[in-house]
Amino acid sequence: MAKQGQSTDNGLDRLTSAATQAGTSGKGLPPVHLWNPPFCGDLDMRIAGDGSWYYMGTPIGRPALVRLFSTILKRENDRYFLVTPVEKVGIRVDDVPFMAVEMRKERDGQGVRLNFRTNVDDWVSCDAEHRLRFEPGESGGLTPYLHVRADLWAKVTRALYYELVDMGEERVIDGEVMFGVESSGAFFPMANAEEVRAAL
Repeated sequence: MAKQGQSTDNGLDRLTSAATQAGTSGKGLPPVHLWNPPFCGDLDMRIAGDGSWYYMGTPIGRPALVRLFSTILKRENDRYFLVTPVEKVGIRVDDVPFMAVEMRKERDGQGVRLNFRTNVDDWVSCDAEHRLRFEPGESGGLTPYLHVRADLWAKVTRALYYELVDMGEERVIDGEVMFGVESSGAFFPMANAEEVRAAL
């Protein structure tokens, strides 16, 4: 694999072919957690803050290709890699690799269950293992993130964040009244309830 700054078209074709073969070896996502191939350098590929993928500064306009690369994405020590059984290349991620772009609310045996669709068409049910966390936003307010798998997260769109706020409730957590949302029997606090009331 050519390193960043060199011609990488051949390397990208090789990576695409290897990812395609890995994806057809069985059902579900490829077992990237089991692969430990040699590191082959950095690829000039970037995932922007809105979930868009770029290669050599140009948007990757094929959703199927973005979807393919997303299945072989791995995070190690705060770095992101595309991994196949034979090679590992580094890529840049501005924030987190995915966006949660749609939410559906259902009822199950534990009450309300929130299901989120990512920008690569994966559905993730929010629960104790796939939790929501809320971080301070750059321009104020909160930015929600959803755990997708392994150490990979999705940023929840602003529109969905407002939906979460609308369905929020107050609960006492460790003696503090917190405002948050429930899904699949788990409660995900956003912020101190008094701070939320003062901001509204």
